[in-house]
Amino acid sequence: MTPRTLVVIGHGMTGQRLVEELRSRDRDGTWRVVVLGEERHPAYDRVKLSSALDGTTPAELSLVDPALFDDALVEFRHSARAVGVDREARTVALADGGHLAYDALVLATGSVPFVPPVPGRELPGACVYRTLDDLDAIREAAARTTTGVVIGGGLLGLEAANGLRLLGLTPHVVEMAPRLMPVQVDEGGGRVLDRLVRRLGVTTHLGAATSHIEAGPDGNVARLVFADGTSIETGLVVFSAGVRPQDSLAGPAGLPRGERGGFLVDDHCRTEDPYIWAIGECAAVEGRCYGLVAPGYRMAEAVAGQLLDDGPTRFPGADMSTKLKLMGVDVASFGDAHAQTPGALEFVRESAGGDVYAKLVLDSEGESLLGGILAGDAAAYPLLRSLLGRELPDSADSLLASV
Repeated sequence: MTPRTLVVIGHGMTGQRLVEELRSRDRDGTWRVVVLGEERHPAYDRVKLSSALDGTTPAELSLVDPALFDDALVEFRHSARAVGVDREARTVALADGGHLAYDALVLATGSVPFVPPVPGRELPGACVYRTLDDLDAIREAAARTTTGVVIGGGLLGLEAANGLRLLGLTPHVVEMAPRLMPVQVDEGGGRVLDRLVRRLGVTTHLGAATSHIEAGPDGNVARLVFADGTSIETGLVVFSAGVRPQDSLAGPAGLPRGERGGFLVDDHCRTEDPYIWAIGECAAVEGRCYGLVAPGYRMAEAVAGQLLDDGPTRFPGADMSTKLKLMGVDVASFGDAHAQTPGALEFVRESAGGDVYAKLVLDSEGESLLGGILAGDAAAYPLLRSLLGRELPDSADSLLASV
């Protein structure tokens, strides 16, 4: 039996998981997989991107089992950009003028960095932080300066700041919100996180708006100027202010987008075209995009199940709980971390030195755990996450006794 052709556009972490799921479960060889990767590198662990600034090689970051390169039913094409999809002919148009026929198509195009419209953002020395190739530009600019500025104090921004530290620069982080990681932590958690990050040599500028970036006599970045007129002398500005779904193929393919972008798909990750799916950060599942890798993996598993008629075929939604170690600082956020449930109660503990913060969000009776935030010490995270939605086995005070 001649295998059908599955084309996967995008060779990031989620696209790679789909390939792995399909090949490990397709015992009869019913699918031949062609993967188009816009980057020159095969899929790599983007979560550990900053380690590449500390000597980790692309090969060490790679997620691809070398055996897959010799698999007769898998073809990887890198530095290959898809520019269009002809749904009627079921072909993908490539930037080099070629066309690729498919029986099924999965869009795993990921996301692109959001760069605020700051004057000077196009200057040499103004970079984004998303890919291994981006790191090359950051290294080049870092060689001309001793100070680096990251615009964005979220998860990616702090990772970028850590990368600048690894390059030997003095890092500054600029965040418009009044605290770091505003999506994951509350005011108390942000206060502790800020204290610990500053102790590591990172200067933070919170509630700060950037006016523009100025060039020096050589035409490179020389200064970042705030809206209040103050400035930082620097030769490197890294934009890490969030991402947007990479859904540029939606228009050429005539596929609908979600309200906030992304290929609009149902809870099976299927677009309105029965031969096309979308997974990962580019997918707006019933209108919602997920910015973490774990939901993308669940989507990949669901689509593999549909292609093989084997196993779960529906994306069940995602637990957006996160546990991170940023520059050696533990941070965790789970469940209803910001107490948005009507009647929710908050139980907060902060260590005497202000280095550890913990908050539990309880139901209106104070009996069931709805969520929480940990900063500085996340040792209790596995236990607390396992208790989500359940009646507490002990008092909140006892659960946080170590804080």
